[in-house]
Amino acid sequence: MSDPQFGLDTFGDVPEDDSGTPLSYGAAIRQVVDEAVLADELGVDVIALGEHHRPEYSISTPETVLAGIATRTSRIRLASGVTVLSSDDPVRVFQRFATVDALSHGRAEVILGRGSFTESFPLFGYDLRDYDKLFEEKIELFVKLLDEKPVTWSGTTRPALEDADVFPKTESGRLSTWVGVGGSPQSVIRTAHYGLPLMLAIIGGPPKRFAGYVDLYRRAAEQFGTTAHPVGMHSPGFVADTDQEAREVFWPHYRVIRDRIGRLRGWPPVRREEFDADIEIGSLYIGSPETVARRMARTIKDLGVGRFDLIYTAGAQPTSARLRSVELYGSKVIPMVRDILGA
Repeated sequence: MSDPQFGLDTFGDVPEDDSGTPLSYGAAIRQVVDEAVLADELGVDVIALGEHHRPEYSISTPETVLAGIATRTSRIRLASGVTVLSSDDPVRVFQRFATVDALSHGRAEVILGRGSFTESFPLFGYDLRDYDKLFEEKIELFVKLLDEKPVTWSGTTRPALEDADVFPKTESGRLSTWVGVGGSPQSVIRTAHYGLPLMLAIIGGPPKRFAGYVDLYRRAAEQFGTTAHPVGMHSPGFVADTDQEAREVFWPHYRVIRDRIGRLRGWPPVRREEFDADIEIGSLYIGSPETVARRMARTIKDLGVGRFDLIYTAGAQPTSARLRSVELYGSKVIPMVRDILGA
């Protein structure tokens, strides 16, 4: 197996300090920057920041925070996870990430998606009835922008462009771009159609159930005559010195955020038994470095993915526990996984 890549993801969950007091949004954002700097020092390959417009999260403009991280790091790649393209403008998204690319000497990545929440649609004046059409049209335009040549395009979701040149250009000539997909075969096929890398969001249940999506992506790319890139995935997790510590630190905050989401989607309250089962056989990578490394290696083998990003925050975990999780992930988990895989 070729050498896999390893990243960390966060939505900028607002944490507590060690006395149990919630941080301000500003302090929460600065906490993420500090965690990214630590990850860079430890050799983590990617830091990905998700876009949300909810009170639990501090990051609504990932590229702004990534620009700050760019000036304090030297090697870690800087990604969104995801940028909600449907409720944004493709030209502005390209310009903002091309700017991050310049500040970071070519380390920017944009992961495009439709988003797991819908708050951005009314916030920016979009009709949820256009949910599918917005993404279809805007990704079509964004792919044209990636060629960094004058663009002619027309659609129904934004004004047409006629031989429009967009700046700044990237120094490499192409902005690294992925598509984040939750569980829609149509989205997997669309990603293959455009020849873009696929990032699977695997946030619950046995990871093996996504093997069909990896296979579908590769078969679709072959039929379209496009490139099937190494597939990436991201899943929630948390690393502590022992399995028990990791579970006990993670569970109370995870339960709050999981039930808050569940109420919006009609899910029953999460039970501790479900949480423990998802750690054993599902998509929660929680435990000591040895436990997390073993489970990550098994998933990478089972799915044949080339990149694994750990969503390392879920709710208001204390800042010191978050920093320790990042430290253990970079210094112990990643080397262990590479050793298990023989990479």
